[in-house]
Amino acid sequence: MKKLMIMGALIGFSSGLILGALQGATWPDMLWRASVACFVTSYLFRWWGRVWLQALRQAQQERLALLDQVPPANI
Repeated sequence: MKKLMIMGALIGFSSGLILGALQGATWPDMLWRASVACFVTSYLFRWWGRVWLQALRQAQQERLALLDQVPPANI
């Protein structure tokens, strides 16, 4: 989860700086926008990571439930 938040923060900060530079903003404005983008994207990545892990756990539980229903093979 921490790695996803760090990755989101890096992506948000760098995209905020790049977009601010493309718009011709001043350095304080670029830094402010990059900081807000860093915060928002890190929390979005955190949310997405939790949803993703929950879906993986649910799929694993469903697979285990299906395996419990299958009768053992007679060899």
